[in-house]
Amino acid sequence: MDEQRPTVSPFADQRTTVERKSDRELVVTRFFDAPARLVYEAWTKPELFMRWWAPKSSGVPLFSCDMDVRTGGGYRVAFSHDAENTMEFFGKYLDVIPNTRLVWTNEESEDAALTTVTFEDKGDRTLLTLHELYPTKEALDEACAGMEGGMPEQFEQLDELLLTLNP
Repeated sequence: MDEQRPTVSPFADQRTTVERKSDRELVVTRFFDAPARLVYEAWTKPELFMRWWAPKSSGVPLFSCDMDVRTGGGYRVAFSHDAENTMEFFGKYLDVIPNTRLVWTNEESEDAALTTVTFEDKGDRTLLTLHELYPTKEALDEACAGMEGGMPEQFEQLDELLLTLNP
């Protein structure tokens, strides 16, 4: 097997770095102009998460969001315009360290990733690192094709939300 070199994604914006670390690993890093405590809250409070997670350009809003953010807890989010035609994502939190780290499963398909997000406090800024480990190269390829515009847009929406939380 040839050694896979990390590659930087063409859909990374100027503040978001997206690297494919191996055939199965994707790492996204981004600085946010808010303390880690607020960035963590935006990832773990349903009422905040619903305000930024769904890319507005997709035209499909986040319809519902249930989170039990603790080690062993679970989550379920649904995208839809109505309760009858939803696309759901769900899993379990494997590790929760408030303001520092979240690790969760994505159980909606056998090709879903294990996701780790860290929040590194840099004073008034936070370095967020999102690491996804997929079961196969093909699963990562498919995920990358689906997130081209979405992730930078999501992070821009998170920036906008953080401005309202961090006056």
